[in-house]
Amino acid sequence: MHKKIYILLVSLLALMACDKERIKDPEFGAGDYPRIYDIRNVFVSPVQILAPGQPANYTGLLYSPAGKVKISWKVNGEQKSTDTTFSFTPPAPGEYTLLLDVEYGGLKSTRSANILVPPATYTLKPYNKVVNAYLSDAGTAKSLNYEQLTHVTFQAGRVSSDGTVDFAAGETNQRMDEVVARGHIAGKAVLLGLTGRLSAVDGWAIYEANDFGQAIKDPATRAALVNTVKNYVTAKKLDGVDVMMSDVNSGAYAANQAAMAPFITELKAALPANAIVTATVGAGWQHWDYPSLAAATWVNVRAFEDGIHVGPAAPRGQASSYDYMVAAAKIWTDFHLPADKLVIGIPAFGLRYNAIDANGNNEGWASYDYVPYRTILGMDPAAAGKEKVDKNFGIYYNGQPLAKKKADQIKLAGFKGAYLWAVDFDSNDDKSLLKEIYNALK
Repeated sequence: MHKKIYILLVSLLALMACDKERIKDPEFGAGDYPRIYDIRNVFVSPVQILAPGQPANYTGLLYSPAGKVKISWKVNGEQKSTDTTFSFTPPAPGEYTLLLDVEYGGLKSTRSANILVPPATYTLKPYNKVVNAYLSDAGTAKSLNYEQLTHVTFQAGRVSSDGTVDFAAGETNQRMDEVVARGHIAGKAVLLGLTGRLSAVDGWAIYEANDFGQAIKDPATRAALVNTVKNYVTAKKLDGVDVMMSDVNSGAYAANQAAMAPFITELKAALPANAIVTATVGAGWQHWDYPSLAAATWVNVRAFEDGIHVGPAAPRGQASSYDYMVAAAKIWTDFHLPADKLVIGIPAFGLRYNAIDANGNNEGWASYDYVPYRTILGMDPAAAGKEKVDKNFGIYYNGQPLAKKKADQIKLAGFKGAYLWAVDFDSNDDKSLLKEIYNALK
């Protein structure tokens, strides 16, 4: 038995030695591709974000068969080097595509990376109406077409009741850095979306959630929160903050909402004079308890999800209709702020009924959920032109015609603009809702 184990170990060691030699100078047969060994993980991130004048260094790379491969470094399609290492200092702010080609025997292996160099300062591109693309905490820059928006809000700050903030959504894989870099290269403003706990997809109130409200009601925790947010905005070179205090579905809702006014005032005082500070609000019966939000740069009105079509025995139907948007916006112009201070919300998700009662109505609190618009498009090739698809017991949503109709009314009525929740639920192609909104408002 021991002899068999000894022979096995010797065989394994011999194989390992052969593998090491093969890495140094392998025997390549027909169909074998050359290899690139990225020892220092210089290509580990597909996007590298540099300050102006900072070089991108690509060192620590090994190639096999050693000394036999043909190497080519290209930037934006132009060959820059044939050396084994490469250092590139971007000449100006912008986006650069780097490609490493390694060829042997007519076969190629490649590595690639995008290099982003945001400007040290930038000028916001002029616009007629706000088109605010609101990214959820799961969003990335890939969801954004910067040519079809004026502002981006990335919901990357989650407030706890003690005034601390979890910024993990933006820090994971440099997501906030990339959103800001691409935004400033394109001349578009980027805001930090600050909120508490939210429900799934529709991104609004959870029953008896009071985390954000509790943090801003207490002067001490509010001051600490303001300082934390200011430091993050400064470090990330953000253009401002959106305050989505959605703790409006609890017994403490009135006090939570009242605390928004001093929080916004103190936040504006802590940030640079040109910083954008917005608030996102609801249009339910709780609207009576909102304080004056005139100090905000503008106010986003969540003019979708009427609440009539959810819950036990609720009739199935369009919860985010054109009529509801008009009514929700009117609440705010009648009782709170002028139209030119309001940015009206449009949803990029649908309400799905999964079970119904004997009367054909929604069965109960657990019998409905929400579906991103892009998922709905995968269910029906013609879904972009509709408001309902016949899946389960019906999915009701805003397709392109309804989104355009809403945007046309927003422009006609003199509102400041529109926001899409959430842009990462959109399709970012010819079926995009954001595209329809932007084209209607530009």
